[in-house]
Amino acid sequence: MKSASCNESTNGEEEDSSIQPILPVLLPRGRKLILHLDLNNTILVSDAATGQGLKAALNSYLCTVAWGQISDAGDWQWLSHEPSVGPPCDDAINYYTHFGRNWNFVDTEIGQPFRELFNHHIKLLEWQGEADRLFAEEEDGKCYHWILPSFFHLLQSLHQQGRQFSVVLRTFGTDLPRVLESVHAAFSGKHPLFPKLHQVPLNVDLTRGRIRCNKREVVLTRGSDRISTKAKERNVYNYFSSMAGIGGFQDHFDWWARNNFTSSGGKPFWIDPSDCESQHIIVDDNIRLGEADTIVDCRVLLEKGSRKVPTSELYDVCLVQTDLLRAIAEKDYFLDCITRCEGNYERYLQNFNVE
Repeated sequence: MKSASCNESTNGEEEDSSIQPILPVLLPRGRKLILHLDLNNTILVSDAATGQGLKAALNSYLCTVAWGQISDAGDWQWLSHEPSVGPPCDDAINYYTHFGRNWNFVDTEIGQPFRELFNHHIKLLEWQGEADRLFAEEEDGKCYHWILPSFFHLLQSLHQQGRQFSVVLRTFGTDLPRVLESVHAAFSGKHPLFPKLHQVPLNVDLTRGRIRCNKREVVLTRGSDRISTKAKERNVYNYFSSMAGIGGFQDHFDWWARNNFTSSGGKPFWIDPSDCESQHIIVDDNIRLGEADTIVDCRVLLEKGSRKVPTSELYDVCLVQTDLLRAIAEKDYFLDCITRCEGNYERYLQNFNVE
């Protein structure tokens, strides 16, 4: 596998000792990272499209990671008061599947066991100092982080470790223009917690892109760019692989809805085991192991065409289901995800005898 040039981890800049050590230490590898990151309940705890503020969004998320089952008498019983992205046992059902999302979940009698956990993470999200609309949201008289600090820590850390990477923000929602504006401001040195980001030579493209799907093709547009899979399926993959800096795209929600919210209508995502130069990773809270309830339409590119693969084949390899609670509480959460995926990807590629 090439390339040795990507294994050179130093860029000649002196590291800021005030933010050391950075853990985990990602091994400098040959592949460029192309990180496809969802917005809502991944790097944001809110959703403008549904009108969810921070507390409603966190309540809504908890509904998807709190697990129970129906007793023989037909009553709901919690299996655990510890949330988890995956079911604790085969017959577990999350609250969302049985009852639907509840923006006031922890205020209900059934959701009370999760109230303390909710309060703890809300406290972690409190903004310290003077509020700034670029990075903070006000709710109930207090200010909170809008974009999670772990996201900015990820970008700063990857740069300090000499990684080659780009970020593709992907959302069905309407927050993208404001997110791009805020990220651009952070890279101009305006984020009080990350003043060194202005030293990172990473361009933020403020032009919002779109991805639209139909039975014949996937079409990506951004500014004057128009890329289609009709002539060659790997065209969009190549476009993402060649991206520099940070950009954003609104995916096709109506197509997902028309496909009954299954993987067939989800966000299109490709990997290419023969590509020794890059690794694509997508992080989204709506990635699920069941194809009937997941948000990514994943395909492995072949010499001719592609092969649609189930989420289970690439789960924690290139597909990461966001653990929002960890993303709030742990600054290294996204770095942990990348470390895990890189190791698993190396093992996955052995199935293809890639050299």
